[in-house]
Amino acid sequence: MKEFIYNEMMVHVGVCTNKNPENVLIISENAAGFVHEMQKYEDISCDVISANINLLRDAKDAAYDVVISEMDADAAVLAHYNRVLKEDGLLVTSIPSLDETQANKQIMEVLGKYTKVIMPFHVGGDKLSLLASKEYHPTADVILQRTDMLDGLAYYNCDVHVGSFAMGNHIRKEYLGIIKN
Repeated sequence: MKEFIYNEMMVHVGVCTNKNPENVLIISENAAGFVHEMQKYEDISCDVISANINLLRDAKDAAYDVVISEMDADAAVLAHYNRVLKEDGLLVTSIPSLDETQANKQIMEVLGKYTKVIMPFHVGGDKLSLLASKEYHPTADVILQRTDMLDGLAYYNCDVHVGSFAMGNHIRKEYLGIIKN
């Protein structure tokens, strides 16, 4: 898989779903690709921390519109994501595979306490991520003007954005009642 596809999808799906993102938090041990993508937005500030729960604990409450994370998530980490997100904030976090249903269901059930929308999406190759949003729906609320105005993209566009959320019936059945869309 081309790394640029993953970076573009992880960043732009979340940023182009939130109505008016001003502050983004990136949590990653290798954030350079995400930061490169965030530089395409002149009016959005971006903070970066390594994938360490102690650093996440120090993040300010209700400070971020979008959190993009590659940190392994348990209930404590998910609670911190909720704490640092604004009232209409959303989280984009990597997950290993939709085939790991028990672990994913646990993550989705915890996120369901904090968010209205929980949807997996394709980020390139066989990689998947999860979008959990307190307010905005990633296919109904995609900001088309923002996606169409971005320069320097090799993969991401508004059609890829919407299409990345398509899942086969076997996934829909396995996660029925857990995925909130």
